[in-house]
Amino acid sequence: MSERWTPDDVWAFAPDASSRKAAVKTAKPASWPVRGFRSGDSGAGRAVWGECSGSGSKPYQVVVDLAGTPASRCSCPSRKFPCKHALALLYLWSENTVDPGDPPDWAAEWLAKREAARERPPAAPAAPADPEAAARRLERREERVAEGLAELELWLRDQVESGLAGAPNLGYGEIDSVAARLVDAQAGRLADHVRGLSGTTSLPDWPARLLTEYSLLRLLSAAYQRRDHLPEPMRATVRARVGLPSSPDLSAPVRDTWHVLGRCDFPAGQVRGRRIWLRGATTGRTAMMVSFAPEGQVPDTPVRVGTAVDADLAFHPAESRAVLVALHSDSPAEPAGTGADDALAAWSAALAADPWCTAWPVVVADAVLVRGTPWLLADPGGAALPLRQDCCPPLTAAAVSGGRPVTVAGEWTPSGLRPLTVWGPDGRAVSLDPRVVRA
Repeated sequence: MSERWTPDDVWAFAPDASSRKAAVKTAKPASWPVRGFRSGDSGAGRAVWGECSGSGSKPYQVVVDLAGTPASRCSCPSRKFPCKHALALLYLWSENTVDPGDPPDWAAEWLAKREAARERPPAAPAAPADPEAAARRLERREERVAEGLAELELWLRDQVESGLAGAPNLGYGEIDSVAARLVDAQAGRLADHVRGLSGTTSLPDWPARLLTEYSLLRLLSAAYQRRDHLPEPMRATVRARVGLPSSPDLSAPVRDTWHVLGRCDFPAGQVRGRRIWLRGATTGRTAMMVSFAPEGQVPDTPVRVGTAVDADLAFHPAESRAVLVALHSDSPAEPAGTGADDALAAWSAALAADPWCTAWPVVVADAVLVRGTPWLLADPGGAALPLRQDCCPPLTAAAVSGGRPVTVAGEWTPSGLRPLTVWGPDGRAVSLDPRVVRA
């Protein structure tokens, strides 16, 4: 990272709200008699360190490596990563209360090991010991998925034939049993989709929403059964949607200046997921970085929201999913935006390529928040996008804008716009609503 972080950047690394609260209490300069940071070209060698006075006789030693994907180390016994001490140290640094200097020996030793690991060339993916056996395992998994989808189709047919009126009485146990069968069939991602049906009947327009979900599941099942007859891009999308694995094409990375539009945390079974949206300034290509972490940890966040990164990305064959191959530089930047009509046209194109798409990044320029039920995000031409009910009222965005036109990046979803980032009149990016949301 080539710029000093903002508090928003720091809190993006908090495992939960309690960690953030504890970090704020710990971020008292008097508790940190030793603290410092060093900078480096294009982020290389960049680090922050400090010693925090605790209840024991020895202070806690904390160091954060900011080169590439940030990582931290602390001598405290916390099972959360990063711990409150690392968050507090980063917060002090973001508030300009940490001076530059040379790291002490204990920090320099750990940072040197990290640097040496980065300089080692990445190991080539291991080839299967028995390629024929691997091919047979994949074929068998695809057969299991097909069997699970056949059972799902029977269940969907039963739901439609019996009518939707009884849907609110469906117990969680019945839906979970259908999802469990899909897990057994090794279609884990599809199982998560089915589990999400349990919350649909609580929505005001639940009959239409539930029928839509049933239809999309039926469409996915039919597409998977005919996967060998689909064009390759759609075939890859179908495979990804049911949960079959894919690998990024590391042999053909795409280098561009990528605007980091926003991030969104979402539940993923027993773990926490995070997606980060990027858009290429030259290619115009959309990229989605996805990472996961268990309870008490934070998903990888290799790029900061509100920056433009000169980077190489390798893409998976579906869903615009990408991984970071190399980060050359980054700097704060505001992305170019469009109007509401262009945003909806982009969503339409995304939906044509992937009918099961539930979120797509849009950027609206010179946008004004309009109070109402729901709130609206209006462009200069008067066209407007409704905000999702769970994002209303958008108090942070309204405070940043002060009633003036701003640039807003968000996810367009079937339920409306979920704002993710707002660039204020001063050009500073502010992330919105860090809570974990439904996908």
